[in-house]
Amino acid sequence: MTPQPLLLFLHIASVTLWVGGMFFAYVCLRPAAAAVLEPPLRLKLWRQVFERFFVWVWGAVVVIAASGMTMLGQVGFAAAPRNWHLMLALGTVMIAVFVYVFVVPYAALKRAVAAEDWKAAGAALNRIRHAVGGNLLLGVVTIAVATLGRLLA
Repeated sequence: MTPQPLLLFLHIASVTLWVGGMFFAYVCLRPAAAAVLEPPLRLKLWRQVFERFFVWVWGAVVVIAASGMTMLGQVGFAAAPRNWHLMLALGTVMIAVFVYVFVVPYAALKRAVAAEDWKAAGAALNRIRHAVGGNLLLGVVTIAVATLGRLLA
């Protein structure tokens, strides 16, 4: 038995967690929180949501990278289809965006919420919103590249 089915499952499950989580947060939670919560409560909520979600994203990023590189290594980089190379490039950009969000605006959000500096917290949340929106778009494009394969590459 080869590890291919398990690697593919782990890869797809981790992508689903990350991209699906961004979709839920951006399209469902964000507008609902803005509609019913005043800024201090909304910013505290987001601080708590990110604290929990980012633990899962870190795990997903590790699994996606490890499973993807393992599957790529099994085929050989030169022999891999072009869409795999594109998927790797897009995934690398997505990981870089996530690391930026975690290190810069999320750290600023945590500090600002702790200090009850709602203006700074709002600015940090806005930077996160823009980055997550871009990463969500990249995630959808990456899924299209992965599933539509050679038609796109």
